[in-house]
Amino acid sequence: MHAGNDPCLDGLEVYLVGGAVRDARLGWPVGDRDWVVVGASVEQMRQRGFQPVGRDFPVFLHPQTHEEYALARTERKRGHGYTGFEVHASPDVTLEADLARRDFTINAMAEGADGELVDPYGGRDDLEARLLRHVSPAFVEDPLRVLRAARFLARYRHLGFAIAGETLALMRQLVAGGEIAHLVAERVWTETEKALAEADPEAYFETLQACGALAVLMPPLADDILAASLARLESVPNDLAEPAVWRWARLGEHLAADDQRALNDAVKAPNRYRDAMRQAALTRELRQRCDHADSRAGEIMRWLDGIDAWRRPERLDPLLALIAHEAPALANDLALAWRLASQILPQALLDEGLRGPQLGQELARRREQTIREALETA
Repeated sequence: MHAGNDPCLDGLEVYLVGGAVRDARLGWPVGDRDWVVVGASVEQMRQRGFQPVGRDFPVFLHPQTHEEYALARTERKRGHGYTGFEVHASPDVTLEADLARRDFTINAMAEGADGELVDPYGGRDDLEARLLRHVSPAFVEDPLRVLRAARFLARYRHLGFAIAGETLALMRQLVAGGEIAHLVAERVWTETEKALAEADPEAYFETLQACGALAVLMPPLADDILAASLARLESVPNDLAEPAVWRWARLGEHLAADDQRALNDAVKAPNRYRDAMRQAALTRELRQRCDHADSRAGEIMRWLDGIDAWRRPERLDPLLALIAHEAPALANDLALAWRLASQILPQALLDEGLRGPQLGQELARRREQTIREALETA
């Protein structure tokens, strides 16, 4: 909806900006729409019923659509990190000045009420050339842009996109100057989680490695470890529930327990991501031991206990899907073992009069025996 169709916007100079303009021209699904208002004041927006929501600069929600409308603004670097900016928003800030503060040229395009493209920094040409290029040298003022460049490449590399050489040089400069270390872990995780859900998550980590940021932000994955970690991402089925969770799990499943903890702590990964990584590590160990173990039934029981399958049976399906990609025969054996062992319930043993430690020991013995017999006849 442009200004000409909306009484709340009558008389205002309004432009659609950013991702919606970019993705529409890429033929990519357009998500949220962001708008910039030029030449207006905070009071004018309030008088039209817009609700202020911005803490650091004037952003408003439309009274009917609830889309975001921001007053045109400029930024000046005052401190370290991605929050160390002084914002200036006033009616005298032009659209071109607002677009100049954006990260990449493909994000610095706007569309007026008549649908005409406003493109002062060559975003359309870079879209056609499939380039992620910085808008201005001010790129180096915000370390978050290193992560955003990597994440956008994870989204668009399969379309032929690359990071411009001069932009990658500025990313390396940001890292070398120490700015990247000022990013808070929560913000690093936000970008990482988004990248894990993109079409080519490998591109995210490869880009961070190429500019030196990975060694600062996620040391356990850096250097020679990364190639082995990324090779595992291909085995995560795209139709798996929460693929981002299991991609993260596979990235770190081969790390020692201390390194897994260090990696998750470095980015403050949520508990479900940490748990998935631990489960994936146990599953990897199971695969290795099953190749040499005298008692596969015993190894399978230890695995089921380790992932807490008896209380959390929902954990089985995604782990079996991961195993099936590389070891389908083992996945079939595990599915059969689980189906039979889970039918042996504590109540039957209680009815036999077993209590306390004897109950737990006999329950485990019968389940393992059932698994052993099933594997022998499979």
